[in-house]
Amino acid sequence: MKRTIKLAVAAAVALTSTAAFATNGDHLIGMGAKARGMGGIGIGMSHGAETALSNPALITTVTGSEISFGGTVFMPNVKNSMNGGTSYTDSGADLSVIPEVAVAQKASDNLWWGIGMYGVAGMGTDYAGHDENMNFSTNLQLMQFAIPLAYKTGGFSVGVAPVLQYGSLDINYNGTLDATNMSPGYYPAVSSGKGVAQDFGVGYNVGAAYTEQGLTVGASYKSAIDMVYSGQITGALASFHGLGVLNSLNSDHLEQPAEIGVGASYEISGNTFAVDFKQIQWGSAKGYKDFGWEDQNVIILGYQYAQDSWALRVGYNHAKNPVKEQNGMTPDGAALNLFNLTGFPAIVEDHYTVGGGYSFNKTTSVDLAYVYVPEVTETYSTAAFAGFGPMNPTSVSTKHSQQAATAQLTFKF
Repeated sequence: MKRTIKLAVAAAVALTSTAAFATNGDHLIGMGAKARGMGGIGIGMSHGAETALSNPALITTVTGSEISFGGTVFMPNVKNSMNGGTSYTDSGADLSVIPEVAVAQKASDNLWWGIGMYGVAGMGTDYAGHDENMNFSTNLQLMQFAIPLAYKTGGFSVGVAPVLQYGSLDINYNGTLDATNMSPGYYPAVSSGKGVAQDFGVGYNVGAAYTEQGLTVGASYKSAIDMVYSGQITGALASFHGLGVLNSLNSDHLEQPAEIGVGASYEISGNTFAVDFKQIQWGSAKGYKDFGWEDQNVIILGYQYAQDSWALRVGYNHAKNPVKEQNGMTPDGAALNLFNLTGFPAIVEDHYTVGGGYSFNKTTSVDLAYVYVPEVTETYSTAAFAGFGPMNPTSVSTKHSQQAATAQLTFKF
């Protein structure tokens, strides 16, 4: 057991250097293969140790000790156009590896504890070497370390998970802006960031659940976690400030938003039907609200058919695009539209998932999941700030689709 834990931890640490590009805003739709195979279900249905961040009260389904580790290979396909949509450039940030390690143990008849490390969110595009896209490159990575604690009496359980979050952010671009509407001629636009900025933040997750005769209902709350990436946002905006644009944005805060949710599942004869609803509060999070992001309501539907040694899963996850178009007739609105669609295009909405699991014996099992996100296209106005090179377009466009495959190995003792 101790050797397995050490290997799992080492694997997670080794993978934290890779970039993530998530799906509900910049959040992954779920933690672990079981949840992702069901569209991200995890508030009203337990998946054992991997449920620690979605609802820590649900680790109380672990009957002894459980360790689960794995990862997601994430494959976003993002294309951007700064020439009026006549041609698109592919982002080079098209492959990421996102790790997860989760441990949970029943300490007594009423108490459970755990520990876990999770790649939870991130975003990135890479147009380096493409002058027509201002050589724009962004990379946001978020990793959370949590220690869930849960108490259960009868069918009722409560849990709390203190969270330590590590984050890194890098924003770079190098191009020209035609500031015709503000001053004559071309203006050099260069990000003044000084490499990758990093920070740690502290938050918590709390949850509750009640189970009776195959029915489970749950509720969860995740606190906001404030992060400060020194010089990154202010450095990226320095060229725009030189034109008198976005002068009100003078902060390097990028706060991961609070999240509140409820869920329910019902199991009968091996069939489990589940639904989760949650709200991600981008509209009140530092940084995101400054860039015009809005709160995001997420609805998740999941189904599982399970027998003694195997299970099949399907799911659907839907959330409206939180990256809202700003008034492109104003210089500030045009600049925000440029930054959002080029560097942080979290515009996808629908996610279709399938998965399955197989138990080799009472101790060892493996689970797989696949997520498909169909392509969406958004075109936002940059009319007041037209000019990202010689084409001088009046809009910026992004196409975005995703695929992801998750594999997870679980040991029970």
